[in-house]
Order: sequence, then structure tokens, then C-alpha cells
Amino acid sequence: MNNTTIFFLKNHVRFLCTLSIFLFANPNTIAQSKEDPVLLKKKIARAKSDNQKVELLLALSTYYLTKPGEFKEDLDNAAIANAQAKLVSDEIDYKAGKGKTILLEAQILREKGDSKMGLVITNNALTYAKKNNLTVLQADVYKELCAYKGYETEDVKEKIKYLEMAVPLYKKSRAYKKQADALKDLADYYGSIEENQKALQLLDNALALYKSINYKELQGVYTLMSDNYGILQNTQLSLQYALMAEKTAEEVHDNSYQLCTIYNHLALVYYDLLKYDLAFSNFEKALKIALENKNINDINTISYNMSSLYCQQKKYREALRVVTLTAKDYPPQDAIIKLRQNFIFLVCHSMLKQLDKAKPYYDQMLKDYQESDAGLAYKLTGIIIYLQQSGQVEKTYAYIEKFKEFAKKSNKLILYSQIELLSFQSDHASKRYESAIQHLQRHQSFRDSIFNSEKLKQSAALQLQFETEKKDKNIKLLTQQGKLQEIQIQNDRVIRYVFIGSVAVLLLFLSLLYNQFRLKKKNNELLEIKRQEINEQNELNKKMLIEKEWLLKEIHHRVKNNLQIVISLLNTQSAYLDNEDALMAIQNSQHRMHAMSLIHQKLYQSDNLANIDMSWYIFELISYMKECFDTDKNINFVLDTEKVYLDVAQAVPLGLIINEAINNAIKYAFPEDRKGNVNIKLNNTGENNYTLIIADNGIGLPENFEDIERNSLGMNLMMGLTDQIDGVFEMKNDDGLKIKITFTRNTEFEGTAEIAAII
Repeated sequence: MNNTTIFFLKNHVRFLCTLSIFLFANPNTIAQSKEDPVLLKKKIARAKSDNQKVELLLALSTYYLTKPGEFKEDLDNAAIANAQAKLVSDEIDYKAGKGKTILLEAQILREKGDSKMGLVITNNALTYAKKNNLTVLQADVYKELCAYKGYETEDVKEKIKYLEMAVPLYKKSRAYKKQADALKDLADYYGSIEENQKALQLLDNALALYKSINYKELQGVYTLMSDNYGILQNTQLSLQYALMAEKTAEEVHDNSYQLCTIYNHLALVYYDLLKYDLAFSNFEKALKIALENKNINDINTISYNMSSLYCQQKKYREALRVVTLTAKDYPPQDAIIKLRQNFIFLVCHSMLKQLDKAKPYYDQMLKDYQESDAGLAYKLTGIIIYLQQSGQVEKTYAYIEKFKEFAKKSNKLILYSQIELLSFQSDHASKRYESAIQHLQRHQSFRDSIFNSEKLKQSAALQLQFETEKKDKNIKLLTQQGKLQEIQIQNDRVIRYVFIGSVAVLLLFLSLLYNQFRLKKKNNELLEIKRQEINEQNELNKKMLIEKEWLLKEIHHRVKNNLQIVISLLNTQSAYLDNEDALMAIQNSQHRMHAMSLIHQKLYQSDNLANIDMSWYIFELISYMKECFDTDKNINFVLDTEKVYLDVAQAVPLGLIINEAINNAIKYAFPEDRKGNVNIKLNNTGENNYTLIIADNGIGLPENFEDIERNSLGMNLMMGLTDQIDGVFEMKNDDGLKIKITFTRNTEFEGTAEIAAII
């Protein structure tokens, strides 16, 4: 398995958080007016003064300008209402109204596509506002000027300058709503140039202003805060604010396109938390809204996010399905989006060994690479992966050197880590094992550095959150923290139990010491010395116990990692084998190693280092086998397992037995795509006696099975492993094949298992 693609895509999806703000919630877009046009027209007819009539006409023009959709009729109606407002303003010399009509005329021209003339009139509005000391209008013009800048770094910095001039003008005029809007947009721009701490400070100020005027529609602010905390790797606060944005949108009945942004951000947060089902669910919600509004750029961006997530799960066919549908129905209009789409096609086809299908995308990627440096990381990664998978490893080294030059310019650790992993795969494929190991070690070192760097950012973000709470005690975080707080609650519970136990032991010790003191006053000095020695020994024992537990966890972690490396090495080796028997042997070895790896993974993640819950283990193992053999169409697995805690000595053999039995059932029980069931039962039959049954309703054993297959590796493994756990192995035809193993559970760590079950 090539991990390069997965690592690269995952980090790119997080980058999309920043990009999505501009795709889904363009800060330059004028807020949708909620006034009813019919009611506005009635108010215009009954206006008590010309000034009031002008303001109502401006509101009507703004309604048509900001109405969803891009229809010529709406823009024409906006222009007519604005022209009427300008006529009345000129008649009564209403300077504020006249200035607003100039700016609105510029906005209408921009919406019609005449940006050149729109910019000229916008500058006229700025001159008029300064001449007549119209501070709010002057700030509005600065905000409008942002619309004429793009999203390159220099353009964004220009937008920041405009808004930093607008904010004090709004503040001076006490236009608090507009001031808060400008602060929110300013934070958005700072976030896009990776000044996330500055962005969070501005969002904090905007939030305080919104609350001071009792403004309820805060979902946009919460989404931006979630985005910035996510980039700072503070996943807890990122999720809290993302959920708060969703909840707020529901409370204010927000049905605008902003929901697309909210769901996309929430999906990205769940992605970082490895909650893939929730991530997919929210990506689908966002995609549905984008499809309803036929927003091609957003459709392609969200589809790319979903494809990336499929690749992270090694589901390359599903990733191809998503991106293929999007490419066919909504061909991308943006060059970078097109490049990312081709990147997905190239990587997925390459990883699936569909080199004939990958070749056109490789040729296009190579051509794009030769023409420009835009999206260079995508181009180089895609080219190198194709060359590795197509057996042209020697060609990859030149592109790796180009990648190194690019990385030096950007100086980002993630690119260095990417390069080392690509180098490892090329060296390994070229059988330069010593160099490959060095690259793999440097890759891990960069990964550790990235982790430490992000931890520092997270600490800074937490400090900022603390200061925010001090400045505004009325800001409420979401109460839906459930799952994120469960881990902390469990830790607190363990600490509380340890503290109570320590106090109880200490009280008992003091009581015994006091009784000894009363009975043996003459030995007081000796007892005092003994007590000190015992205390020192207790502390030493505690330290030794902590160290041993840490070492044991580290051993499980290392064993699991080593098994995964061996699995990856076997997978790489299989790419160079043509012999089906050898490939099958390697595949069977990978399954057996994965069966053992699951044990060590669970023990490493669990506080209970002695025992493992076999019901969890069997479920995970079956899920893995189903994914490997794609059995959902014809084989149904039925699990009936009790919570059984076994130590490693019994769990590993039993896991390998289950692996062999399921493997054989999938391969041989249902030939020619025959459908059927495989039942797995693990039940207590009394005291510490347990029975494992693996039965299928397939074709069963052949008549001459005893003579031919009894000495096979799989059968020898199952029978030998059964003997290892002192069990009894039975196998017979019973409407298919039925394997039954009875054994007695090792109770040496029974107390530990019971505690783990309670916790």
C-alpha cells in the first residue's frame, strides 16, 4: 500500500477549510435583504418624507440585487429602483442618499459583469463620501473595493488594508452591525494568509459586538472560528464551534447557501477526528445544497473532499466513482480544481494497477508540469506515484529532486515528510534497503516534528480561548460535547478512584502505625525507620509500575507498527510476483499478521494491558475480511458473541483460528458467486468454559477431504493453535461446514478483565 497519497490528501483536505470560506461564503457578497418587496412598495407609496422614500427605494433596489440567482430581470429592477432613489435625492439635495445610489450603481454594474465601469463608479463614490464627510458610506466603499481584488496573497493583503480603514469609520459612526461584519470579513482574510491567531482575535471582537446588539445570526462567525481552530490543530474547539454554527443556523431557520459552508466545515472537522461516517454525512449535505444551486466550483470542491476521504480509507474505486460523476456532469471551470481532479484520477488508477487508464492523466500531468509551477505538489506527487506503480522507479529520482527544490522554497515540514516517504518507496522498489530505511526514519522524524509544532499552536489557541472567556462571560460553548468529553470523564474517574484508594491505604497504614506505637513504645524509633523505608519502597514501586506499564504499551505499539510495516512490505513485494500461489501465500500471511496486529492495537489503545475484548476483536476482524474480499454481495456474516476477555496468550491463537476459518469460508464455501451465510458464535458454556463455532451453509467438505486436505497449512494451523490453548478441535459437514472449538479461559488476569469491563 502506498501511504504517500493518503498522507498528502488528508493534509490537503484540512487546507480546503481556508479555501472553502471563499468558495462558499464570499465576504464581498452583499447580505441578502429580508424585506418583502410587496411591503416595501406599499411603504414607498405611503412615505411621510422624501428622505424616507429614498431609503425605502434603496432597500428595494438592494433586495433585487441580493436576490438568490443571477437573473437579468432582478438586476434591471434593482437599477430602476436605484435610479428613482437618485432622482429624488438630487431633487431634495439629500447627500447621504445620493452617495448610496452611486455605490449601489457600482454594485449593480459589477453584478452584471461590467467590473471595469463598476470600479470607476466605486472610486467616484469614495470621492463623494470624503468630500461630504459621509463616514459610513466611505467605509462601505472600502468594503466594496475588496470585491475587485482576487485571492492571491497580495490581493488579500490589499483587501485587509481596505477593511482596516473601514472598521474605525464604522466604529466612529457607531454602526456596530457593519463594524462587526467588517471584523468578521477581516478575520476571514487573515485566516486565508495563515495568520490564524490574529483572525481569532478579530472574530472574538466581532462576536462581542454582535452580542452587544443582540444579533442572533452568528453561524458565520462560529464557522470561521471552527476553521481557524482546526488549522491550529485544536480539534476539540474546532468541533465545538462547528456544531455551534450548525445549531445556530437551525435556531434562526437559516436556509441560505451559507449552510453549504457550515456542513462542509463540520465534515472536515469530523475528518480530522477520524469520524468518517459523520464526515461523509455532512459532505453529502453540503454537496446537495451545492447541486441545488448549481454552483460548479463548490460541487467540484466538495466532491474532491469526498474522494480524498475515500482515498484515506483506501477505497479507490469509490473515490473514482465520485470524481467521475462530477467530471461528467459538472466539468470544472477552474484550472486548480481541474488539476486536483486529474490528480485523483491518476492516483486512484495507479494504486489500482489500472495503468492503461492512468496513462492519459499521467501524460496530462506531465504536460502541465512542464508548462507551469502552479499546483506543483500535486503534479510531482502524481507523476512519482505513477512511475512507482508502473515499474519506472529510476525515473522518480529526478522528480524527487525537483520536489526537494520546491520544498526548500516553501519550507514546510509536511512537504519534507512527503519527499522522504516517496524516497523510501522508490528506494524500496529499487532494493536499496539501507537507503530506504534511512528515508523512512527521516519521514517519521518529520512527522514527529509536525506533531510537536502543531501542539505548540494548540497551546496558543487554548490560551486565546481562556482570554476570550475572561473578556466575554456571556459567550456559551455548545453543550453537545458528549463524545469528546467522555475520554476526559473516564480519566477523571480513574484519577478519583486512585486517589480514594490511596487515601484508604494511607489511613489504614496510619492506623496500624498508631496501634504499634501504643503497644510497643520502646520500638518507636525502629518503627519510624521502618515506616520511612516502606514509604520509599512504595514510591519506588509506583514509579516502576508506571514505567512497566508505559513500556508494555510501547511494546504493543511497536509490535503493531512492525506488523503493519511487514504487511506493507509484503504488499509491495506482491506487486513483483506473477505466481498465483506465491501471491496467495503472501495474502494469507498479510491476513494472519493483521489478525495479530489488531490484538496489539487494542491493547495499546486500552487502559487494560492484560486482556482484550474478543467480541470487539471478532467484529473488527470480520470487517477487515469483508473489505479485503468484497463479500457484501454474496456472503452475510452473522455474529453472536458475548463479551469475553482473554489474555494475549489465548487471544492471538484464537484470532488466527478465526482468520483461517473465515478465509477458507470466503474462498471455498460459496463458489461461482453463490450466496450464503457465515455464522460466528463465541459463548460461555459454564464457569470459564467457552465454545467458538464458525459455520457456513456452503458446499461443505469434499468426500476425500481426510486424505487430501488434513495436512494443509491452514488445517495444521487451526489444529495446532487449538492445542496451544488446550482446546478441542471439531470439524464436520452440517448443511455446510461447521468448525467447533471448546476451551477453558485463562483466569490469571480475571480481576483485571472485570475492571476493564466495568470501565
